[in-house]
Amino acid sequence: MGTIDEAAAGSLREALRGRVITPHDPGYDEARTIYNAMIDRRPAAFARCADVADVRATIAFARDRGADLAVFGGGHSGPGLCLVDDGLVLDLTPMRWVRVDPESDTVQVGGGSRLGDLDHAAHAFGRAVPSGIMSTTGVGGLTLGGGHGHLTRRYGLTIDSLLSADVVLADGSYVTASPDNHPDLFWALRGGGGNFGVVTSFTFQLHPVGTVGVAVTVWPVDRTPEVLRWYREFLPAAPEELSGFFAVLAVPPGPPFPEPLHGRKACAVVWCCTGDLHGDRLEEVLAAVDEPAPPAFHFTTPMPYPGLQTMFDTLIPAGLQWYWRGDFFDAIPDGAVDVHHKYAENLPTALSTMHLYPVDGAAHRVGPGDTAWAYRDALWSGVIGGIDPDPANAELVREWCVDYWSDLHPHSMGGSYVNFIGEQEGTDRVRATYRGNYDRLAAVKRAYDPDNLFHANQNIPPAPE
Repeated sequence: MGTIDEAAAGSLREALRGRVITPHDPGYDEARTIYNAMIDRRPAAFARCADVADVRATIAFARDRGADLAVFGGGHSGPGLCLVDDGLVLDLTPMRWVRVDPESDTVQVGGGSRLGDLDHAAHAFGRAVPSGIMSTTGVGGLTLGGGHGHLTRRYGLTIDSLLSADVVLADGSYVTASPDNHPDLFWALRGGGGNFGVVTSFTFQLHPVGTVGVAVTVWPVDRTPEVLRWYREFLPAAPEELSGFFAVLAVPPGPPFPEPLHGRKACAVVWCCTGDLHGDRLEEVLAAVDEPAPPAFHFTTPMPYPGLQTMFDTLIPAGLQWYWRGDFFDAIPDGAVDVHHKYAENLPTALSTMHLYPVDGAAHRVGPGDTAWAYRDALWSGVIGGIDPDPANAELVREWCVDYWSDLHPHSMGGSYVNFIGEQEGTDRVRATYRGNYDRLAAVKRAYDPDNLFHANQNIPPAPE
């Protein structure tokens, strides 16, 4: 790979409207700080792109000099794929904007925007786009991986609302990918990660979402088997307006949880109810939470959708040690229940957790070959996160996560949500994530990035000629 010295960085500065940051500049350490503090990489330069012209110039610079290139959006990549040692980081954070078109019920979002930006702008019109569960997540990385969260059962994956994407390709050309223009690229962008180009803006269909019903139900950790056996039957049969992700956790030390529960190991479901599932009807539907075992805590409240999206921002802020792995599941057999109970009882730190996100409902009404996301038959997307603020506990949380995943994986469908693949899991995991879509993705990669310029990702190498 080509090197980037100060002279080369100087030529890049002359080509950009945005700022170029090198290790000699103020703000360098801030620029290389991402959500996961376990990642400590030292790029040779950051190109903070102010516009599409800057993106094109940065790509040309990397290509011409043979520099290692990574693309930075929101900085939430668990394995730190938005940074590359000694290479060039194309930083989209200055391109952080949202434009709502109420007449067409669509929204255009800049490539450096975060979910909170989108949620805030859309909520003013009583609308939302199905996305993740934390407002600090980057729109770009989440969307290119597929995107799931509280609204998936009702409105599908994030990519199911994607109408078009403006993309700068490896050769510097600028295209709009849509069902009618570069349809093969548009297909690949919907779940294929950052393999195919730099998306400078996304256009989404909006959906009616205003105030939602929010509920949190917590049971003692020793009730995990009963709760999971109930949950695996209850949620898939529930109306699509009701979503609820299952978690094992230590109860956070703050409201709305009562002080006697603070720090206690538990299992829980975080519920989101849209449409007319609120008030008395919400209470009626969620009366079923008493069936597996009496909850230690149950709380319901109406909430603006952006409020729900920010619930976990302060609980799990940037700057923690993270190690995560995931898998898709089409069932929660008794063997998996036993694994979840075992590792819930042995949480290594107060923030370590496991989530099972429902990905059924509307997400199942898209075919497995219609987008790059191949697991349209999955019922849950699971993620195990070993988390702690202390670097001294990095190995502890990593070991717990890997052991948990290793015991649970035999009960999975074999592949994972690409954004939940951890560090150094290997090319077989990427291939398993795309199932029968992998070869088509590799062919699209060959057409749009034959030299694999965009390889700092869960990489799909170009198919051979």
